[in-house]
Amino acid sequence: MTSAYPGESLPPTRSGMDAGSPIGICAKTEIEGTFRFRRNGTCARRATAEEGFTLLEMVCVIALVAMLAAILLPNLSHETSRPRLEAYAVETAALLKSDRTAAIRRRAPISTQVDAQERRFRSGWDGRMLEIPEDVTVTAMLPVRCNDRPARSTVTFFATGMSCGGVIVLARLGAAYEIRVNWLTGGIEIVPRAAP
Repeated sequence: MTSAYPGESLPPTRSGMDAGSPIGICAKTEIEGTFRFRRNGTCARRATAEEGFTLLEMVCVIALVAMLAAILLPNLSHETSRPRLEAYAVETAALLKSDRTAAIRRRAPISTQVDAQERRFRSGWDGRMLEIPEDVTVTAMLPVRCNDRPARSTVTFFATGMSCGGVIVLARLGAAYEIRVNWLTGGIEIVPRAAP
């Protein structure tokens, strides 16, 4: 170890500094310039170019993760889950309830169209459409005639709140929900049951 003064040599200390040096010279290492002086006289290790991540490296890693996500996310399953099936049942019941309420307020019959094959429901009041995904089975048990007229796959609500009744079943993989329309009161309820 060398001193700050030429020709003088001091023994190294545990901290890597020369004890007798008034300005705190750091111990030299194999790579020149890896230590620097602080104002308080202690040594600090100088950062080299190989340490840490650069902004460019971070941007490249984020871009790779984004590309992998773009490739893998579309392949994830988009099947209807049990909570989503229940949500479709609630949406269907809400559509029926809004038509019943409109029939009472307008004092005129309003019919909700039910297309079980296409898995669609259409409001007779505001024309709102509800479509159920293809992986859900829709079954409708509706009357053939309603108020001495053909029902034509509809649930009709009258000004009194009554209805012709019917049952709509939404089912998928062991789970099913029945949306029941009471013919006498026009009331609508959702009943969970095991899928057929």
